Amino acid sequence: MSGFSLSSEPFTLMRDCEAVMVPQGETVSLPAGQSGYITQALGGSFTVYVEGNLFRIAGKDADALGKEPPPPIEVPADATDADVEKLAWDQLRTVFDPEIPVNVVELGLVYDLSLEQREDGQRKVYVKLTLTAPGCGMGDILVDDARTKLEMIPTIAEADIDLVFDPPWNHSMMSELAKLETGML
Repeated sequence: MSGFSLSSEPFTLMRDCEAVMVPQGETVSLPAGQSGYITQALGGSFTVYVEGNLFRIAGKDADALGKEPPPPIEVPADATDADVEKLAWDQLRTVFDPEIPVNVVELGLVYDLSLEQREDGQRKVYVKLTLTAPGCGMGDILVDDARTKLEMIPTIAEADIDLVFDPPWNHSMMSELAKLETGML
């Protein structure tokens, strides 16, 4: 079985590029000139198929693929905790399992999100995140992606992602959109 489809977009890397192997989570450097296929471009990151392996390339490295990086997040100076919490949920909606075209919020993997004001005026965000199965090899990748994307929000200085398995995830936690997208409706 191949890791790409007829809808996958071919690419040749324009420069050396850091990538994370899926699902192992090992960081590697793909060399300039490497060819492959973009299999998923969701949430500001890219899943690519190269020589029989899948890799995740971060949005900040989009230029290596000849793509535009996502725009920086802006927060008004008078943003309330509610405004920043909304942005945090929006950012979590950009976290995708490299193998599933549905974000972690719609999959029902985010159990809780809360903010705390720090003494320095910055914020700390706490998230309880689960996986579709306790043995899922994507855990570290999803946790790191969620942390990175939350810490991109101005005024969030720290994101604490707690990977939990209670209650166990099940298909009923998915949104209708996620069920439709995965053929489970």
